[in-house]
Amino acid sequence: MRPSPGWRRLECRVPPPVVVASVAALMWIAARQWPGAWPEALSRAGLALAVGGGALAAWAVFAFRRASTTIHPLKPSEASSLVVAGPNRWSRNPMYLGMLLALTGWGLWIGGGVALLGVVAAWAWLRWLQIAPEERALAARFGGDYADYCARVRRWC
Repeated sequence: MRPSPGWRRLECRVPPPVVVASVAALMWIAARQWPGAWPEALSRAGLALAVGGGALAAWAVFAFRRASTTIHPLKPSEASSLVVAGPNRWSRNPMYLGMLLALTGWGLWIGGGVALLGVVAAWAWLRWLQIAPEERALAARFGGDYADYCARVRRWC
């Protein structure tokens, strides 16, 4: 499934951290508008999940830096090497996975059941407007090596 031509104009146009931060702000507004009633333990677990997601994303950035390749999400065709080390051994998209885990943790921490719909929106944006074009660019750039990597490693985890 691919986005319609109108949506495709947005492919690799908005940096994923901007998408996630925007959704986080909308989640906060939704949580204030329609507050949920979480147990305190769930809020604390959300905070831990947010920190863990941030750590995963940071680890992935470090792996890209060690490989001396770009992390620029708007220009995936500029990748100079295929990163298969660090968290990329288990997920083809650990930066995005980390961001979504952090966003889920944020939703739990702020206590907004309705706000968690923002995680679904962010996932859809990342999946179709960021990851899909990145995968096309990586397949064109690295060919069989990328195909082998995709066969070994799942997209998310």
